[in-house]
Amino acid sequence: MTLEQKQELKKIIQTQIAELTDEIANIQTLLQPIKKDCSLDNAAHQSLKQDQNINISRYEVSKKRLNKLKATYLRFDTTEFGVCRECEEDISIGRLKLIPESEHCIACMNELGL
Repeated sequence: MTLEQKQELKKIIQTQIAELTDEIANIQTLLQPIKKDCSLDNAAHQSLKQDQNINISRYEVSKKRLNKLKATYLRFDTTEFGVCRECEEDISIGRLKLIPESEHCIACMNELGL
């Protein structure tokens, strides 16, 4: 991996961390408890509950990815970054640009069924 590629990846990780942090903050504003409102019929209340469940799922997925990105950022300058945990070969730069928190190359990921 060249120095330019490494700098580009670091910037990608920083950008994604900032975007996810903002997204999580926005989702948190939507996670207020739903109170039974007399003006809502049962269908409207169920719809609100479904929306809240979707937002909870989005929050959990975003939070998990943010934690992975932060861990990746911490090990960015180590020899572990960009190396497959299974075969210890370099992970392709294209894969790291798309999913910088990748810990496996595509071949190992497919082999492991991830």
